[in-house]
Amino acid sequence: MRIESAPKNTLTPYPPKGGLPNSMIFRCSPLGLGVKHLKIIEFPTFRSKVRIPALIIFLIISTCGFAQNQGVKIALLKYNGGGDWYSDPTALPNLIKFCNANLKTNIHTEPSTIETGTSEIFNFPFVHLTGHGNIIFSENETINLRTYLEGGGFLHCDDNYGLDEYFRREMKKVFPEKEFVELPPSHPIFRQKYTFNEGLPKIHEHDNKPPQAFGLFIEERMVCLYTYESDLGDGWEDADVHNDPEETRLKALKMGANIIQFVFGQ
Repeated sequence: MRIESAPKNTLTPYPPKGGLPNSMIFRCSPLGLGVKHLKIIEFPTFRSKVRIPALIIFLIISTCGFAQNQGVKIALLKYNGGGDWYSDPTALPNLIKFCNANLKTNIHTEPSTIETGTSEIFNFPFVHLTGHGNIIFSENETINLRTYLEGGGFLHCDDNYGLDEYFRREMKKVFPEKEFVELPPSHPIFRQKYTFNEGLPKIHEHDNKPPQAFGLFIEERMVCLYTYESDLGDGWEDADVHNDPEETRLKALKMGANIIQFVFGQ
């Protein structure tokens, strides 16, 4: 089951190519940062999308309230191709701890690990991808990831060095009709709780290139953020892993908190 925004009282061909996993995405915010996109409920076993009247929306909001009380989970994406998807193991737990303390979010302290082609991905409103080296999405994984992102999910890719050409290649398979758009320093993602007047902060040197943030959009909604030549994840890691100055780690964590706040508030 999926919940998303769309016009009322319409039927569209169903299921989409590749089908829909038997799961659901809530485009409400379990973080208490906004409730959005509560117009359609899709039942995978039906031959058409069933549009639920506004009178039943309170039931959806009640479900979202339950999710809020239970806390939301975010996930790390396990992909094929040989790249080390598991790098920076302390990064997400530290970011979650920082967000819960400073944004007053209610995120489960331990992130889950999910695979690209499984229906489990639909249980997570935010999925993080990182690593060095090759990524390969199969045809089924490509369809599944596109369905997830179109249905309200969000993917953040943080290049841990050496990921760029592979990630761009695979995302072109997911959205062949779209291009990454560089985000200017004026973009709202840099002006959430914390302000970054110069845009994405530089955490690790890599090739001494300037840090860049790119977005993929469906209409006005960003569905994928790609952070390049910054390496936020290294800054989120435990202090003794990379021996970054505390100021650098704090910049990375604040930028990560901005990402979380933006994603659940857009």
